[in-house]
Order: sequence, then C-alpha cells, then structure tokens
Amino acid sequence: MSVKINKTNAARLLDRAKIAYELIPYRVDEENLAAAHVAEELGEPVGQVFKTLVLRGDRNGILVCVIPGDAEVDLKAAAQASGNKRVEMLHMKELLPVTGYIRGGCSPVGMKKGFPTFIHRSCLDYDTIYVSAGVRGLQLKLAPGDLIRFTRAVTADLIG
Repeated sequence: MSVKINKTNAARLLDRAKIAYELIPYRVDEENLAAAHVAEELGEPVGQVFKTLVLRGDRNGILVCVIPGDAEVDLKAAAQASGNKRVEMLHMKELLPVTGYIRGGCSPVGMKKGFPTFIHRSCLDYDTIYVSAGVRGLQLKLAPGDLIRFTRAVTADLIG
C-alpha cells in the first residue's frame, strides 16, 4: 500500500519547470531537526543531504545558503560570495514571514521571493542531492544542476 504524499509548493514549482525530482518522506523528530538525523532516516550520507540556511547581509539583504548537512556555514565565505561585508543568520522569528517556511522545513525552492542563492560546490560531487521539500518530513531528491539552474544559484565554498 503506497502512502499518499501531498505535493508541496516547491514540488509544484519544479513540476511547472519540468524538472525531475522525487519526494522522499522521512520520520520527523521534533527534538532533532538536524540534517544528520534526516540523512540517517533516509539512509543516505549526510554530505548528500543539504540544509537551507537564510542569512542577512549588511549590503545586499537576504540570501540563501545551501550546505551539506554536517557542515557549518562560514559567515566570512558567505559574505564574500554574496558581495557583503558581513552576514548573519536570520533570526528564527523572521524565517516564516520572510521565506514562507519554518525551521526544519525550509526549501531553497519556492520561497516568497527569489533571494540570491549560494550552494556549496560539493553538491556537484553527487548525481542527486536532497533538500527540504518545504515541510518537515519531506525531502526533494534531485540533480544538483537542476537545483542550481532553477534557483539561479551560484556554487561557492561556504563552509569552514
């Protein structure tokens, strides 16, 4: 018996753009929203499961960094890649109003606005990567090149 998976806005946008992807459900642990937990649930290497971080730059405003699940964003590298002098993580209370997404369900696809997006270059080491589908408990599995094209992302070194 197959489980009916409701398509997210991110999935519908990829459908419209004719981009191939799979929706992969996983069990959510409200106490552990870390990408490492998601990777464990998916049975995939944590470096292939990317997390989406939203930052604010001092010059160019909101930007999105998509990095491997086991990594920390290097704020200096993110600032340099995005043409800012300094960047900081967006405050949690701002995430939903700015992006339309909640922590643990933030997708680089389908935010309220098309923010400048930067993805760690290690994504190119994989045929497919995982990113949030826009809700907790659901990942998009897609080719990194398709994600880069769709989000107009720039690949960069974003981790320390």
